[in-house]
Amino acid sequence: MNGWRKSSYSGEGDGNECVEIATTPTRIRIRDSKAPAQGPLAFPVSVFVLFLDAVRRGGR
Repeated sequence: MNGWRKSSYSGEGDGNECVEIATTPTRIRIRDSKAPAQGPLAFPVSVFVLFLDAVRRGGR
């Protein structure tokens, strides 16, 4: 698995209030940088791609 990366929308300063993402060839993992010990959400890549497409279309 690749290391955790912060969102490009994490803001100024230390960017503590953001979403972090880690990837594998088959999974996308997402976690809250303020509470990493709570564990990530994990999605198959194909499902996450569908989610991003829906977001780009405005949820339609």
